[in-house]
Amino acid sequence: MAVTLGVLALLEAKPEKGADLAAFLEGGRAIAAAEPGTVTWYAFKLGDSTYGILEGEIPRALAQVGPELLAKDPEIQLVEVLAVK
Repeated sequence: MAVTLGVLALLEAKPEKGADLAAFLEGGRAIAAAEPGTVTWYAFKLGDSTYGILEGEIPRALAQVGPELLAKDPEIQLVEVLAVK
């Protein structure tokens, strides 16, 4: 199965909520592992309050905690995967 498309969501944590958002994303691994259609899934940190996810259904779960953790709505983009190993 060749991965050719992906979903990238960039997240900005509210002040003092970065660690809580990171913990939420770390826990999201279990959700991603249970998704039969998710080939790969990544959660990453870009700075003290900026995080991101690539692929998966975590955005649905994030909608429940977003108002508490996020400073603004996630920036969601479709991406074309050029290479993967």
